[in-house]
Amino acid sequence: MVSLHTVTTTPHACSYLPDRVATLRYDFVAALTVEEYGALMLAGWRRFGRALFRPVCAACDECRPIRVLVKEFAPNTSQKRAWKANDGVVELRIGEPSVTAEKLALYDQFHAFQHDHQGWPDRGPKDAGDYHEAFVDQPFAVQEWCYYRDDRLVGVGYVDALPVGLSAIYFYYDPAERAHSLGTFNVLKFLAAAAERGDAHAYLGYHVAGCRSLEYKANFRPFERLVGGKNWLSGRQG
Repeated sequence: MVSLHTVTTTPHACSYLPDRVATLRYDFVAALTVEEYGALMLAGWRRFGRALFRPVCAACDECRPIRVLVKEFAPNTSQKRAWKANDGVVELRIGEPSVTAEKLALYDQFHAFQHDHQGWPDRGPKDAGDYHEAFVDQPFAVQEWCYYRDDRLVGVGYVDALPVGLSAIYFYYDPAERAHSLGTFNVLKFLAAAAERGDAHAYLGYHVAGCRSLEYKANFRPFERLVGGKNWLSGRQG
């Protein structure tokens, strides 16, 4: 790993739990291997592009990385419905990340909806440079998962294929597809891909109890969460 510089933010209002104060540590890298990032991820780090980050909050540890036990996973009733509603109807195409006007428009639609209905911060439209920095300029090869319904782009996800398992980076979708549970379908496709690889675990990023946008990850069972940056505990324990 070649680190450029490290930054720790000043304490600020938490984006996930409004009654909490958050502090984040960032490490910006010029070079990073999949093996190095896998080890950092197992210690609680996540990343966007070349920016590694993890919470270092003084009075809260609710941002806990979560992983699904792939070989034991069995979809529940609602997840089976989501699969049935999309399988054979929505096409997944996996390729290299790129910036297009279609993706930028979909990204902005998704975030505008989340701002209006979920209370997400209003950051305005994302330009091509910002998108390239977050999703295209990567320290190693990343998979871009594009979902199409009748040749219309309806969802985009980014996935790290690491030696320790698949890791979901980010997913956004057409708000008009909410009734079809495209977000759930994406996770199910992600878990199916991890099973095909023979992975023991599939990593879904941070789970935050009490945050509507992140609590859904605990619906994919069985799962483990990283507690204290050291121990992976089952949902019943952690």
